[in-house]
Amino acid sequence: MKITESDILEASILIVDDQASNVALLEQLLSEAGYTSVSSTMTPQEVCALHRKNRYDLILLDLQMPVMDGFQVMEGLKTNAADAYLPVLVITAQPGHKLRALRAGAKDFVSKPFDLVEVRTRIHNLLEVRLLYKKLENYSKLLEQTVLERTAELRESEARYRSLTELASDWYWEQDENMNFTKVSGPVLEMLGIRVDSLAGDAGGAQPAGWNEAERKLLQERIAARQPFLDFVFSRVNADGSQQKFQVSGEPMFTQSCRFIGYRGIGVELTTKN
Repeated sequence: MKITESDILEASILIVDDQASNVALLEQLLSEAGYTSVSSTMTPQEVCALHRKNRYDLILLDLQMPVMDGFQVMEGLKTNAADAYLPVLVITAQPGHKLRALRAGAKDFVSKPFDLVEVRTRIHNLLEVRLLYKKLENYSKLLEQTVLERTAELRESEARYRSLTELASDWYWEQDENMNFTKVSGPVLEMLGIRVDSLAGDAGGAQPAGWNEAERKLLQERIAARQPFLDFVFSRVNADGSQQKFQVSGEPMFTQSCRFIGYRGIGVELTTKN
């Protein structure tokens, strides 16, 4: 996140001073330094409205002014909720006002009479910090908006996917790396009429009765090889002699580090119990 010299010279600056000679001196100094966006006012009451409209990158603010002094102007600027950073460089001939000004929110100060080299240096440094702050603020907003957009896209995609699976299948399922069901939607448990531990069965445990072992073995081989399967048909004979056939499609799931974490897929019942 880099600020160029061109960025600094194009920054917007407002000069606030009730003395025309001081305004003219600062305008000349900034112009000779190459600044291209400089405006001024001799009416401090206008500063808050001007800043709300123009969002200045730096305000050169005289403290000793009639009607409304620089401290009152800074208090007014703090009410601008759109800008948490107060971009003020105060100008004062009173040494005792410096600490008070900094406590009031000013970012730096210059003393009268002006040391022109010091004024140019302080203005340049403050603008660099201000522009970096703005870039960081804009980046944070962009990042937040991007996260919100991606989250909305993911939710929409998931909703669309689940809607399609509901239309195209009797159930949607997910299994972990041990092939135990972790998520099932649809009437699959009622269809199968058993406690479902896995599509291919638990090799180390009791096998559900009635399944076609040749089909189960083939499915186990595909799962062991982490292969996807499409429209795989398997069947079972129930205790009453009726036969059920099911068709499933599934794909392996992996983390970003390529670790296998299970399967997910959809299924339909091809036949019903007699």
